[in-house]
Amino acid sequence: MENTPTSSSENPFLSRGCCSTPRVYTKNENVYQHRCSKFDTFDWLASMPLPDGFRPIDVAEVRFKNSRKDFFKIPADLELNVGDIVAVEASPGHDIGIVSMTGEIVRFQMKKKKINPNSEDLKKVYRRARLTDIEKWIASVEMETSIMFKARELAEGLGLRMKINDVEIQGDGTKEIFYYTAEDRVDFRELIKVMADEFKARIEMRQIGARQEASRLGGIGTCGRELCCATWINDFHSVTTNSARVQQLSLNPQKLAGQCGKLKCCLNYEYETYRDALKEFPSNEIILKTKKGEASHQKTDIFNKLMWYSYLHTPYNFLAIPLENVLHIIAENKQGIFPEKLEDFAHISEQKTDYDTIVGQDDLTRFDHL
Repeated sequence: MENTPTSSSENPFLSRGCCSTPRVYTKNENVYQHRCSKFDTFDWLASMPLPDGFRPIDVAEVRFKNSRKDFFKIPADLELNVGDIVAVEASPGHDIGIVSMTGEIVRFQMKKKKINPNSEDLKKVYRRARLTDIEKWIASVEMETSIMFKARELAEGLGLRMKINDVEIQGDGTKEIFYYTAEDRVDFRELIKVMADEFKARIEMRQIGARQEASRLGGIGTCGRELCCATWINDFHSVTTNSARVQQLSLNPQKLAGQCGKLKCCLNYEYETYRDALKEFPSNEIILKTKKGEASHQKTDIFNKLMWYSYLHTPYNFLAIPLENVLHIIAENKQGIFPEKLEDFAHISEQKTDYDTIVGQDDLTRFDHL
């Protein structure tokens, strides 16, 4: 029966794609499993033979903690497979990682990330991890949580306004990378001196944003699924309130903000579809003129192709008018023709309460500058 821990507290290697904790005196062949790997990849070229005379790529993708991956040159006398624990070049010393991708699929991945496979700047794979390498690696990973809590105490003791979210210790234990978030610029030079003296290692500080923090910590979204940033999103795109407006969503910050406190990434998923659908709709600024009075646009039902209007003198009585009728009225208005009333073109009416004057509305534009 497989040993599959249910949380990172039981298995600190889960964030590195390990379904079970590596052991010193075993081969660790089944430590890495695709089914438990964050940002996992599928090799769709695995069963395809190389053309005659085509030289195989000598680069492997190696994964480390959370979403950190990098490419390394493979020595000519070393054959690697996905799941192998390897010692790779680092600065300084060496790091321990797990091979997550080999073969021609690596060439496509490097092209996507705009990395030259023939570059001399690529670091090297030293060897498969030895017994002593794995022993140091296990000891380092198991210390990460306690070191993170200690680092938070040191930062708080120095009065620094920063939050240390995560720490990654290099496989040989010579360097520790601390990831933190802060609203303002932080002078952590004194903190680095204190931590270097406390932890007896080289200290590196990396500032991350609120979205990167959420991706590292993980969680469940309002949709009931694991956060997208913690499962498959590896590059973040700007999300603005315009994405919500185009999709006719209620500008409610409590519903539109994710766990990171910023607008949800999923607001961008259908944004382009809505933009394409709205191309056949007239501008919302156009006033419909009738003999009964002028009417302004209130809202749009894109999929049912309905546009809701209300007379200027009765702004809370909405009339749903099909798109083709709206275009017909606009065309007539351009010719100086004014229909009797909008009710002749509408098939739904709705009375709306002015909630704005009761509870007010939060201004979502504050998210645009975050």
